[in-house]
Amino acid sequence: MTVCSAPGKVYLFGEHAVVYGEPAVPTAIERRATVTAEPRDDDHVRVEATDLSLDGFTVEYTGGTGDRPDVDVPTPLVEAAMGYVDAAVRQARAAADAPAAGFDITIESEIPLGAGLGSSAAVVVAGIDAATRALGKPLDRREIADRAYRAEFEVQDGQASRADTFCSTMGGAVRVEGDDCEPMDAPNLPFVIGFDGGAGNTGELVAGVRELKSTYRFADDTVAAIGDIVRTGEGLLGEAVPEADANRELLVELGELMDFNHGLLAALGVSARSLDAMVWAAREAGAHGAKLTGAGGGGCIVALDPTGEVETALSYTQGCEDAFQASLATEGVRVEEP
Repeated sequence: MTVCSAPGKVYLFGEHAVVYGEPAVPTAIERRATVTAEPRDDDHVRVEATDLSLDGFTVEYTGGTGDRPDVDVPTPLVEAAMGYVDAAVRQARAAADAPAAGFDITIESEIPLGAGLGSSAAVVVAGIDAATRALGKPLDRREIADRAYRAEFEVQDGQASRADTFCSTMGGAVRVEGDDCEPMDAPNLPFVIGFDGGAGNTGELVAGVRELKSTYRFADDTVAAIGDIVRTGEGLLGEAVPEADANRELLVELGELMDFNHGLLAALGVSARSLDAMVWAAREAGAHGAKLTGAGGGGCIVALDPTGEVETALSYTQGCEDAFQASLATEGVRVEEP
């Protein structure tokens, strides 16, 4: 058997604007999805996912998710999870030139599903890496990232960005602008994540921003302003130094940009009462900055806080289901010991 893991991510800046060609800076976080792949003697795929829902599920099918039996978890959850697994298996089979390869797959994840932390990207990246290695056809990181993007593009009906899958594959901070993706230097940023227990509908949120842009000039200007924030932020990251204490001023400036970014996203209608409440609680507890991360509408916020006080404050904030610290993941997809 082969075991691979890949990290989740947060956006420092740039979600939604990246859809329209503006740059974005996502960063990998040390919350991982782990996928175990073991080849079978037939073309069946058996998936056991113990952490993608409160109940978990086990599914076995041949060639397509439509063949699977009924399972005792909500149908939308199974459809979403299995769609990504299916796409990852297809990409692995194509890369290894093994169209009839079967697998026993086990998925474990520390990343909340649908919360804006890149859970699907991490599962797809780790899944493609594990499956191709199990077939004796390991891929380089660029091809893993490209195939993972194609898998997400298929499942998300063409609305996927390369940001999530590239960041999960490479680790660290990355810069994404259109199809151009490159790793970039960043210090070990002290992230605190707040999770409201829900998830927004990415497709509806993206469509809502698109409608605003087509109707109002100010919405178009707002998207462009987010791009300006990203460019300013990446310039600051380029000035970081190895000594953590010397980066305090940097964290303050990055935090101010995160605050601006959240305000612009709220103006585009993609925030939510729970997200705003967590953002303000984090700021009042001393965070250098805080913003929603991901598509919005529900899910997670990310704050910069080296003290740990924000995590405590969020744990007492109404509407926050979970709060945790998450350091920058300098390592992307990797092989784990079985």
